[in-house]
Amino acid sequence: MSNEGKIGAVLVVGGGIGGVQASLDLAESGYLVYLVDTSPSIGGVMAQLDKTFPTNDCAACILSPKLVECGRHLNINLLTNAEVKGIEGEAGNFQVEVSTKPRYIDAEKCTGCGECAKHCPARAISEYDQGLRQRTAIYVTYAQAVPRTYVIDREKCIGCGLCEKMCIAGAVKYVDKEEIEILNVGAVVLCPGYELCDPKPYYEFGYSRYPNVVTSLEFERLLSATGPYKGICLDLQIEMLRKRLPGFNVWAQGIT
Repeated sequence: MSNEGKIGAVLVVGGGIGGVQASLDLAESGYLVYLVDTSPSIGGVMAQLDKTFPTNDCAACILSPKLVECGRHLNINLLTNAEVKGIEGEAGNFQVEVSTKPRYIDAEKCTGCGECAKHCPARAISEYDQGLRQRTAIYVTYAQAVPRTYVIDREKCIGCGLCEKMCIAGAVKYVDKEEIEILNVGAVVLCPGYELCDPKPYYEFGYSRYPNVVTSLEFERLLSATGPYKGICLDLQIEMLRKRLPGFNVWAQGIT
């Protein structure tokens, strides 16, 4: 294909640290970037980590400036809570079908104040904290999330309407629907990241049998100051033992 027929836009699939950095590099080079991620916010697994090797710097301290820059860059369009359904075309001229799941929140109106979450009575397991604590049915993934737009978990929502009543901006819209759009791009960059394997089938390693056997990502959330136990491992061990071992409460009183 001749240069005249090529499109100066790039699709980046995956909003982790790799996708964010790729988007920033492309945007600074003058390309229009569409950054697509299935999560309601970008950041990926690195947003869940505590310290990073070899400098031992806080992962959020490294990641957050990049997230903010990515969210503000004029050449980057964030398509969160979305996934690629199909790609057609050829190098230099692709047609990409992207499906954006409903947030039930108007992203243009939401200010991220969090007043809705303060009054939400429904609870769900926090995926960000690996199930070690709960979140409300209306939530942002984590405190430094970009974009800081709330999303409603309709499977856990009880339909009380409190979030709509408390939202001064009028951002809550229960009738939100899935949106399909076709993007014309000249290239596609795949930055899917990774997922941990399910540890439950590996019974011989003791996961779910012993309270001190955890996955690497659960351990990261334990160590993190933003985690469910503020980085104090002893608190989590006691809590897990309380749940798993009958009669442990009596012994633990002397520690807590």
